[in-house]
Amino acid sequence: MWAPARRLTEADLRRDPLPLLGKVALVTGASRRTGIGYAISRRLAAYGASVFVHHFSPHDAAQPWGADEVTAVVDGVRSALAAPDARVADSSADLADPSAPAQLVAAAVAELGGLDILVCNHARSGSDGPLSSMTAAVLDGHWTVNTRASILLAREFAALGGPGRVIFMTSGQNIGPMPDEVAYAASKGALWSITATLADELADQGITVNTVNPGPVDTGYAPPDAHAAVAARFPGGSWGAPDDPARLIAWLATDEARWITGQVINSEGGFRR
Repeated sequence: MWAPARRLTEADLRRDPLPLLGKVALVTGASRRTGIGYAISRRLAAYGASVFVHHFSPHDAAQPWGADEVTAVVDGVRSALAAPDARVADSSADLADPSAPAQLVAAAVAELGGLDILVCNHARSGSDGPLSSMTAAVLDGHWTVNTRASILLAREFAALGGPGRVIFMTSGQNIGPMPDEVAYAASKGALWSITATLADELADQGITVNTVNPGPVDTGYAPPDAHAAVAARFPGGSWGAPDDPARLIAWLATDEARWITGQVINSEGGFRR
């Protein structure tokens, strides 16, 4: 029989200062203190969660920006912990390995006692190009890390039984072109496309699935000329900061976002293409 919703009290309307108290999160791709994964990890920690930090420094070491000191990354997340019993653990894993997602989820559960939140922030970038230079190896390299690993991580997370939160990271490939990034755009576009399907499949377990496009975020990868050109396309004349998408992602992990699933949310600050 239908019954009206419970009337909210004034206490119900007040925001919990630690909305993730007692929760455990796995954040992938948190290898650099200037990166989005690091900002996400710190936000989740500040909201009360324990955080399992995944990193893979060899990828960054091969990029122009170089690798960061992993111990400094982990210590920075630990310093943001807000709950007395919350903890941080970490592990390195090459997500091009098809066995890595299962091992990573198992490690997070073993170290921190469970898993409530999965944020697939990792990405393979670089070694891309236009269609004329595309090869099977380049396409497969981006697919295995950006797409396959994210879906397999979601599978392992769902196997825990739920409820929980899964958050993928995409890019702006569905809004406008990404020149010279064919493999990256294809792999990230697949996550955009699979979001509604996975959300539907996991809804009965109480697992929400959403995807965030963070827009251009200043993580130190752009050379000066490209940095200036992109900044000019924002209304305020400056790039997004890593904590801009991190705030959205942390909120999606809370109970305040329990009614949101199957969505791709663009967090671009008015970026003009």
